[in-house]
Amino acid sequence: MGVIPANTQLQTALSVTLGSETQAAHVELSISTSNDTIIRAILIFAEGIFEGESHVVHPSAQHLTGRIRVPISPPKDVPVDLHIKAFVGYKSSVQFHVFELTRQLPRFSMYVLSNPATAPEPVSHVTFTINERVQRVVLWLNQNFLLPEDTEVQSAPFQICFTSLRDSGTLLLNMKPNGEITLRTDDIDLAGDIIQSMASFLAIEDLPVEANFPKYFDHLRKVLVQVDDSHSVHQKLTADMADQSNLIRSMLVQAEDARLMRDMKNMKKRYTELYDLNKDLINRYKIRCNNHTELLNNLKCVNQAIQRAGRLRVGKPKAQVITACRDAIRSNNINALFRIMRVGATPS
Repeated sequence: MGVIPANTQLQTALSVTLGSETQAAHVELSISTSNDTIIRAILIFAEGIFEGESHVVHPSAQHLTGRIRVPISPPKDVPVDLHIKAFVGYKSSVQFHVFELTRQLPRFSMYVLSNPATAPEPVSHVTFTINERVQRVVLWLNQNFLLPEDTEVQSAPFQICFTSLRDSGTLLLNMKPNGEITLRTDDIDLAGDIIQSMASFLAIEDLPVEANFPKYFDHLRKVLVQVDDSHSVHQKLTADMADQSNLIRSMLVQAEDARLMRDMKNMKKRYTELYDLNKDLINRYKIRCNNHTELLNNLKCVNQAIQRAGRLRVGKPKAQVITACRDAIRSNNINALFRIMRVGATPS
C-alpha cells in the first residue's frame, strides 16, 4: 500500500552544470532519497523561474529511480526559495508519501568558479574599501555563490574568478589585506547587485565607490548626444509646424474669399495647395511623434544610468551621486556627470 522505512529522508543538492551541444549551461537541482525507495513525481514552486511559477517532473514507469535532476536557469540574480513536494514510495506502490521541503537558490548561482589565468579580464571595474575580516567576505561568497566544497580562502590578499553561465562574462574579485576590494566586470548591473548584496550582508551603512565602465560610459555619451539632437529637431519641427499652421489659416481665408466671389479657378488652386500643406503638416507631425518617442527612450536610458551609478554606492554616497548626477544633467555639464559616476559626489 505504500509503506516505506521510517528513516527515509529526501536529500537535495545544487550544482553548476556547464553547457553542451544539446543543453545550455544551468544550475542543477538534484533530489534523491536516502534508501532504495523511488521518487514517483516532483512538484517545484518558485517565483520568477518557471512558467506559471511551478514545475512538475513525472518520470515514466520504466525510468523510476531514487534520484531526479532538474535543470534551473534563473533569469535574474535574485535569491529564490524552491518549495519542493516529492511523492516517494516503491515501484509497486499505489499510494505514496509526500515529502515537503524548501531549498534556497543563492543569488549568484548562475556564476561558475573559473581559472583567472585563462578567463578574459574585463576592462571595467569598481574599487572600494571595507573594514571587515576576509573570513566574513568568504562567508558572504559561500552564501551567495555555488562554490565547490573544497574551495578555501584563508587570508587576504586573495583573488577569485567566476564566469557567467548566461553570457560567458568574467567576474573577478580581489581583496587586499587593508580591506580594499576590486571588482572587475563589464556588467554594471552585476557590479551594483554584488555591492548591494555585500553591503547588506556585512551591515555596511555608507560605502563610497570608485567606478570605471568605459564601454557603458561611451554608450551613455552617445545617448546624451542623441538627446541634444532630438531637442534640436523638436524645436525646429515645432517652429516649422507653427509657420505652416499660420500659412494654412491664411490660405483658408483666401480660398473662402475666392468661393464667395465665385472665382472657382483660384478657389480650386487654393484648396489644392491647402490639401498639400495639410498633408505635409501631418507628415511633419508623425516625424515629431517619432522624434518624441526616441527622446523619451533616450531620457529613460539616462535615468537608468543615474540609478545604476547610485546602486554602485550605499547609503549617503548613493543619495549624493544620484542628486549630483541630476544636477549635472539639468546644467548640461556632461563632463561633471561622468566624473561623478566615476569617483562619486563631493558632499556639499
